[in-house]
Amino acid sequence: MRVYLLFMSLFFCSITFAQSSISGVVTDAGNQPIFGANIKISGDNAGAVTNADGQFTLSSSKKLPWTITISSVGYESKKLTVTSNNQKVSVLLEDEETKLDEIVVSASRTPERVFESPVTIERMGIADIKKTASASYYDGLENLKEVQMNTSSLSFKSINTRGFATVANTRFMQLVDGMDNSSPLLNFVLGNMIGISEIDVQSVELLPGASSALYGANAFNGILFMNSKSPFTSQGITAYAKFGQTSQKAAGNNEYVDYGIRMAHAFSPKLAAKANFTYMKGTDWYATNYDDKTVAGRTRGHHNYDGINTYGDEVTTNIYNVGQKLVAGGLLPSGLANLLPKENVSRTGYNETDLTDNKASNTKIDFSVHYKPFANDVEVIWQSKFGYGNAVYQGANRYYLNNFFMQQHKLEIKGKNFFVRGYTTTEDGGKSYDMLFTGININRQWKDDNTWFGQYAGAYSQAFAGLFGSTYAGNAAASHAFARGAAQTGRLVPGTTAFNNAFNKVTNEASVLKGSKLVDNSKIYHSDANYNFKDLIEFAEIQVGGSYRAYELNSHGRIYTDANGPILYNDYGAYTQVSKKFMDDRLKFTGSIRYDKSQNFDGNYSPRVSFVYTGGGDKKHNFRTSFQTGFRNPTTQDQYIGFDVGNAILLGSAPDNLTRFSETRPIFTAAGQFLAGGNSVVINGLNAYNNSYTASSVGAFSALAGTNIIAASALLRKTNVSFVKPERVKAFEAGYRSVVEGFTIDINGYYNIYNDFIGNLNVVAPLYGKAVDSPNPLLGNADPGAQTLHALGNDNFRVFQLYTNTKVEINSFGFGLGLSKKLFGDFEAGLNYNLAQFDFDQAQDPSFEPGFNTPKHRVKVSFGNEKLFENFGFNVSGRWNDEYLWQSTMVDGVIPSATVVDAQINYNFPKLKSTLKVGASNIGGKEYMQVLGAGLIGQQYFASWTINP
Repeated sequence: MRVYLLFMSLFFCSITFAQSSISGVVTDAGNQPIFGANIKISGDNAGAVTNADGQFTLSSSKKLPWTITISSVGYESKKLTVTSNNQKVSVLLEDEETKLDEIVVSASRTPERVFESPVTIERMGIADIKKTASASYYDGLENLKEVQMNTSSLSFKSINTRGFATVANTRFMQLVDGMDNSSPLLNFVLGNMIGISEIDVQSVELLPGASSALYGANAFNGILFMNSKSPFTSQGITAYAKFGQTSQKAAGNNEYVDYGIRMAHAFSPKLAAKANFTYMKGTDWYATNYDDKTVAGRTRGHHNYDGINTYGDEVTTNIYNVGQKLVAGGLLPSGLANLLPKENVSRTGYNETDLTDNKASNTKIDFSVHYKPFANDVEVIWQSKFGYGNAVYQGANRYYLNNFFMQQHKLEIKGKNFFVRGYTTTEDGGKSYDMLFTGININRQWKDDNTWFGQYAGAYSQAFAGLFGSTYAGNAAASHAFARGAAQTGRLVPGTTAFNNAFNKVTNEASVLKGSKLVDNSKIYHSDANYNFKDLIEFAEIQVGGSYRAYELNSHGRIYTDANGPILYNDYGAYTQVSKKFMDDRLKFTGSIRYDKSQNFDGNYSPRVSFVYTGGGDKKHNFRTSFQTGFRNPTTQDQYIGFDVGNAILLGSAPDNLTRFSETRPIFTAAGQFLAGGNSVVINGLNAYNNSYTASSVGAFSALAGTNIIAASALLRKTNVSFVKPERVKAFEAGYRSVVEGFTIDINGYYNIYNDFIGNLNVVAPLYGKAVDSPNPLLGNADPGAQTLHALGNDNFRVFQLYTNTKVEINSFGFGLGLSKKLFGDFEAGLNYNLAQFDFDQAQDPSFEPGFNTPKHRVKVSFGNEKLFENFGFNVSGRWNDEYLWQSTMVDGVIPSATVVDAQINYNFPKLKSTLKVGASNIGGKEYMQVLGAGLIGQQYFASWTINP
């Protein structure tokens, strides 16, 4: 309570100083007010931001006269001298024909113009957020050049650049006010679930491609920086309310709401604080893809159907083997059992729409206290962020993040040339669950697998024998249908009380043997620092910095092998950078190198060298080139996961992880001759790595085993795989920026060489025998190699998905073009195009899936006018991509091409200090896909009302 009272006192009590104050208005050439213009006093911390009427008030204890700088994105900056207290000023800002003079920090960790950036960089500022045609600014990021969005859920969207996209994007980093907001347990960003409210965003900067030299291991494919507004310069109460609907064929029309409020106040030149609250709620895109996961064209009527968005049908077994067990137990005559086909049969699953309420929501709360103890730029910041909500995450299965909670707390000290920060991230899985095991274990609630398959086998054999009439006699398809109907007797029907009771019981139980709940209480502790010596060293700009991170994984044995306590490990890194200009400041050299060391791996060096040359008499032609190496340490999943996903075990390859994981597996048919006890066997991760066959060779074996066992056996290949290690990339990039005849041009090309690329490998571990290349079936069951053939033929095996590296080099390359121009007045048009390709010799590593998951061609266009007439503006954006292959641990397939158009109109009410915005996403209405397995994306309509201070 004392701490609370102290905080409230700091928050609400002001410190009084003798101050001077000025006020004024900022307008453009058309005498329209400019919202969001920054006013800054030179040599002082004080600043202000204009409201919707272009008005501002600025106070400071600095003695007059002042020199103030007025700036706004899209306008030329202006400086004025203020000589008297209470002076009123009027400022006219001229339009700027290019955005290349915008200031960014992320590319080199120091302020510089976009024009001078040594690498490709994209930026979204306050003006861009205002005119975006998407439902939120985060959705609007999809219209930036290089960005590929992967939508798993209405409230969970993953950003990627330069290929190898996935929902669980561990190769892309997202920093919010300097904090990595990826999940401690999952190691990837959960969209904007703990990000920034759109009324608190100051700017968003995107660095496509490898950035390991400055930002460490996870900045491998790109990094997104989201920076919030300062309460010193952006004060007052801002609020918005957004209402609309989503429309999808499967889900129908459903309401969508999104509202938020921001409160900020500078109590004095030394103390300021702010608080934000946002809430979004809607109906998720229904996932209703009922194609079979593995066999094209297979439908629900097939006896071994496994639908993409059905769960429970992953449980499958060889029906002939079931018949033999029934014979051994005296439950079925051998004559009937021998009529059973040697085919797999799966249980009937439940649709995803039966296993989730399809509600998406997100609540974000954050507050911060900012204190400037001295008469300089030093600022102390305490910030706390809380994110809470529901979403669907797709990995090896589909997971419903239900009441998922994540929080971050940061203490930062920053100044003109340095920062030191430390923060912690904590998460709680809430009532989240795995949809696959929900379906599996609801099935087992009303009938266990042995009973269900036994009834199926008995009914099929009798039907096929003609005991139930000539309709079924000798008719395999009809007998399968009859058998399924018999086994389904007693099935729980979705929506009934019995089904709901079973659902609640299963989703509240963590053990995969009975339940599906995901348990997570993991944490990250992170610190980093940077110092720029530019005021101490003259010949060049030199920076040094470093970071340290400690992980505490705690899934209580549900996801990781941490049943006996949390898993702890750490990593750290340090870097330095030197920048210098030559040739009358036309040539800028930047060189940096970073060293990173993870607890379980050798250290890695990541150098980067870049040159930027500014040519032309007016210095409007910018040429840039860079080379850097990047690396990515294996994630916590790659190392420590031990997760049963039903048809496989996901197994991390940290050496101590292999023995921490263990599982008791039953054996079937007459396998007892090979095992002591004869009914079950205990296996662990060593079986997966040291005694298994590659899944691809087992698939080839199974296809031929029924006709030629000798030839089939010759196809089996023992797994020979190394433990996972860091992956590396060599990245080459060149680009050009300029303004030519009013066109702003940005062209870039890149070529990446990947080594030790991390991916997944499926292996099949027989429960007995010894895996060898091409085992000989003629040696008989006394031979350990031949015993594995018996195991494979009688379902006595376990599938593992391992995390490893391919030895095959992967190359990717791409090209980007961005054009923008103002047309006849204030109309502005934009066009960007991206080409992305990769090269991987699949024949050298047939079991490895690179998962490029990126369209070869993407085109995006925009057209709008913020000042079509007084207070009225509009914007239209469109994007197109061609079809591409999607590979994931859940399902592989093709993502069709898509064309999407978004549009919005807005009207300012200066007297009400408000803006009305009406918009729609995907106004063409054709539903499209971004993630195979997720719901098709329909239309979204909205109207928003924003009140500015």
